[in-house]
Amino acid sequence: MPLLHDFNYHKPASMGQALKFLAKYKKAAILAGGTDIIGEIKEGIAVPEALIDIKGLAELKKIEFKNSKLTIGSLVTFSEIIESKVIKSKLPVLIEVARTVGSVGIRNRATMVGNICSAVPCMDSGPVLSAYEATINAKGPKGQRKIAVDAWFLAPRKTSLKKGELVTGVTIAVPDKKHAGCYVKLGRYSGEDLAQASVLVLALPKNIYRIAFGSVGPTPIRARNIEKLINGHLLDEDIIEKAKKLILETVFPITDIRATKEYRMLMCQVMFERGIKAAASRLAGGGPKYGESLM
Repeated sequence: MPLLHDFNYHKPASMGQALKFLAKYKKAAILAGGTDIIGEIKEGIAVPEALIDIKGLAELKKIEFKNSKLTIGSLVTFSEIIESKVIKSKLPVLIEVARTVGSVGIRNRATMVGNICSAVPCMDSGPVLSAYEATINAKGPKGQRKIAVDAWFLAPRKTSLKKGELVTGVTIAVPDKKHAGCYVKLGRYSGEDLAQASVLVLALPKNIYRIAFGSVGPTPIRARNIEKLINGHLLDEDIIEKAKKLILETVFPITDIRATKEYRMLMCQVMFERGIKAAASRLAGGGPKYGESLM
């Protein structure tokens, strides 16, 4: 499908130049990996006056771990996340998430920051960033701004990024205590597919859990009501069943071409049970290997 409208193209050599281009246009789009924005332009979903290509900004290509915080630049691809020794050591569930994104070709170009800036409900990055209470780092005409992930997602394809701002990366405070996670994604088939539903479970010592769902609401859903029920209690079959019942009032799936809302609701319960058991087992030193499918 061809591009159906004209726009200006700029490739800034510095962050300052990128911000000047953003300020120049009423409707500008950022090009990083391009796996979302190019498709949106072709389909007429996005009609920018200018496309600002930030791939030349080296400072946005870094993965850094400092003071127990992991920062992933806005140009870091999912493939680079998968290959990162730092992430494998500090946050292996992030690699588990990244491996489910699209195909190898998509992962070689798509970025985590681009994923959350597109903010489609079926994105894979939303639940993990929600569970780890990540911060989105933005830079604009008024300087740096840090945005809590809970305040980032406003609606499908809508975020709290202000006009003239550019996301420079995301920062995750890695728990100082031993922790483990599990990402369970439901698709129609094995391989490249968008999520019908997903759940991220983070397990911490003393029976503390954080839980976030994706693809079953307009934005990622942090299941604080379920956390309140189970946290501090032994994870047994009785409390898991109670938590599964709470899911029915926590997620809000729709029926679309990929699945019915009833199927999504049922599978959220199945995925939650498998995910929380796997995360707890990993925390205890066992469980399935990261990347092993539970569906």
